[in-house]
Amino acid sequence: MSELFNRLQQLFDEGHQADLDDLLTDEDFADPDPRPAAVLIPVVERSDSEGGPTAILTQRPRDMRDHPGQVAFPGGKIDEGEDAIEAALREADEELALAPRHVRVIGATDDYVTGTGFSVTPVLGVVPPDLPLVPNPGEVESWFEVPLLTLLDRANWRQNSVLWRGAERTYFEMQWHDYRIWGVTAAIIVNLSRRLDWVKV
Repeated sequence: MSELFNRLQQLFDEGHQADLDDLLTDEDFADPDPRPAAVLIPVVERSDSEGGPTAILTQRPRDMRDHPGQVAFPGGKIDEGEDAIEAALREADEELALAPRHVRVIGATDDYVTGTGFSVTPVLGVVPPDLPLVPNPGEVESWFEVPLLTLLDRANWRQNSVLWRGAERTYFEMQWHDYRIWGVTAAIIVNLSRRLDWVKV
């Protein structure tokens, strides 16, 4: 096992030992019976000379019906007979040709209930650098990498609030070059930063 994998696994296990009752969620705005979904958080094993490990994110096509142009992790609905890990790996393969054999899964972290009716399980995994990823044009307009240190440092996130469905909703966002990371994806990352104390290591 690699040093990065071991380090992430240790932090992941330690970070999930305690219950946290103030994680971000849109459960108050959601349907009472959300549909299960999963996303993969692929951490690329880059060396310190390359800036350290990164995470792969995608941008959805701007002509999509749902959430056009938004930044996301590869993922989607959990099909019948799948668990969250299987679904996340399948979706990453379908969206980016990121084959499951390249992903060393660390584990599933806290579900995030969206206001659009999904309960999303994020799955953390480590992948080799410079894989020949091929975006599926029907689902992915582009993909990019962000340093893990940047994503998990909560000081880099701007907190905002908006009146939504008659109540105040808090959300986080970050601008990374030409990409705006916000919404569900931002909330998943901020929640993970509560579990994965990467910055202090």
